[in-house]
Amino acid sequence: MKCPQCGELESAVVDSREAEDGASVRRRRECVKCQFRFTTYERAEQSRLMVVKRDGSRELFAREKLATGIYKAFHKRPLAAAEIEKVIDDIEREVYELNREEIDSTEVGEIVIKKLEEVDAVAYIRFAAVYRKFTDLETFDREIRKLIDKSKRVVSDE
Repeated sequence: MKCPQCGELESAVVDSREAEDGASVRRRRECVKCQFRFTTYERAEQSRLMVVKRDGSRELFAREKLATGIYKAFHKRPLAAAEIEKVIDDIEREVYELNREEIDSTEVGEIVIKKLEEVDAVAYIRFAAVYRKFTDLETFDREIRKLIDKSKRVVSDE
């Protein structure tokens, strides 16, 4: 595994453990050249899943692309990286559990929206604003009022 610090190709595994409920293996590695420590994850390769974009084009489902959007939504939010990774894992698992060869990007987006709404209202609004292409303040206002009403119902039910 290539060292992210110095680029050396050789590293030693110093710790290894199960992660993500057994879906992957987390390894702590140490570069043999500069002694920099870093973490890697080993996952079973998923079957190929094509995402059908709004314009009809197709591209391979990419966890990295999903993660980029989700990390942007959680920017400066009080959620640890490990918790964000769990959100990403949950979304990826839900997408693959549909057992399809193709999935519409809108369906992936709705899965993300649903999960973010459960986890963090601000991250949800950030993602929804881009995904649903909010163009005016009224749209933001409507979504925020929906969240406020929902949280009031939850509090009153308790």
